[in-house]
Amino acid sequence: MNYVPWQNVADWRCKACGYCCKLYSVVLNFSEYLRLTQTFGQEAAVSDLSRFYIKRHSDGTCAFLCSNSLKYFCGLQGKKPEACKIWPFKVTAEPKYGEEDLAAFEYSGRSLYVYVDKMCNGVRYGQPSWEFRNNTVREFVEISLGLRDVQYHATGRLGFEWLK
Repeated sequence: MNYVPWQNVADWRCKACGYCCKLYSVVLNFSEYLRLTQTFGQEAAVSDLSRFYIKRHSDGTCAFLCSNSLKYFCGLQGKKPEACKIWPFKVTAEPKYGEEDLAAFEYSGRSLYVYVDKMCNGVRYGQPSWEFRNNTVREFVEISLGLRDVQYHATGRLGFEWLK
């Protein structure tokens, strides 16, 4: 994974391209694992010695990646794991990926470090817009801190209007 500090990003919008669901394995916390397997059965998840993951198809895609032939969408839309909710953002307590000054984000008197995965097609580079800074980044920070569950500016805002 190759990250850039959030202050190098002008804006971000999900393009519903499905790359995130094709490229990465989704790590689940224990409660997400339980919820997923209770709802969809044991075959919905896999584990190794230390982690739980959403099962992937033989082609490497997430088992819950759906498509209407024009766009991709998550079959877990209302019940996405946190890792899916916050991608392509990475919020850390320390500047793990460098450029501390550009990654710093103040939230409720606390310094956090926010990075964006360069693999995402929805990233537009440049000076951060007011909307991106005050709504989008803030929402991803709140989701990663467990202060918010519902997404408005993150991928959840797409809804299913393009499926019609």
